[in-house]
Formats: sequence, C-alpha cells, structure tokens
Amino acid sequence: GGSVLCPHVEVHSLLHTHVPEASPLHQRVATGSRAPTMSKALGKMFEPLFAAMATRYQGWVGAELSKYGLRLDDLLDENANMDVAEALRRIPQEERDLRMQRLKRAMDLSMKHVYLDKETQAKQTPFKWYIKPVLEEVEAERDERATLGSSQPYNRQIP
Repeated sequence: GGSVLCPHVEVHSLLHTHVPEASPLHQRVATGSRAPTMSKALGKMFEPLFAAMATRYQGWVGAELSKYGLRLDDLLDENANMDVAEALRRIPQEERDLRMQRLKRAMDLSMKHVYLDKETQAKQTPFKWYIKPVLEEVEAERDERATLGSSQPYNRQIP
C-alpha cells in the first residue's frame, strides 16, 4: 500500500467514468484506442498540480498532528488491522510506551479543547515512522505465506 499522505493519484481512474459494456465507447477503451493515450497525456499535464496538492495536504496533516503531538503511525488501529497488532508486538516496549503517552496526551488536549504550545509543536516529528517499516515486513511475510499456501502463524481475523 502507498502512503496516505503522499498519494500517487492515478489520473486514469479519475478520468474514466463508468461506461456500460455494450456502448461503443467502452469497446474503444477496452481495445486500447485513443482514450488511454489521452489519459496518459492528461496525467503528464496534471502531474505537477497533483504533486503540489499532495505536498500541501501533507503539510496540513503534519500541522494537525503536531497540534496534538502525534505521529501518523499513532493513528494506526491495532483493533481493526491484525497486521498492525502484530507489528506493534514486534516493536520495542519503549516505543509502544511512547506511543501510548502520545495518544493519552492527544486525548487529554482534545478533551480540554487546547493544542500544544507553538514551541512544542515545532519540535514534533509527525512523519517519523516507527511502525511502518515493521508493518511492511509483516505484510510481506503474510503475502509470502499466502503465495506458498502455508498457514498463518497468528490469527488475522477480527473477532
């Protein structure tokens, strides 16, 4: 999966709307006539705009996370994704404790309807990944097991 903050917008999916399969347009698109070429050209044309929008969005998300002293990885929910739960089990206890402290501080600030002071916000590192590398490893292991047809070492089903 890609980063939520730096999404690679696929112009092809944005430019094509659903066309009934029986229509001549669908047949032209399915056979690879001019539409995909036009899509690539528009993609190249709008690529700088999408990159600028992604950078601006990432800055906004970083600022919002910094107001509460959070990192983006803190928002991953181990109860909704068993891969995240496994990744959290694999990171050092100290990192898990720091995560819990950040989450508790953010909840406290939110309940009080206040933000961290500007100096503390400036020190925050919202895009310093601590779960993501381990999560990618867990997902790669899961994919490899699925490819080999072997059983999972832990239950990935949400109860």
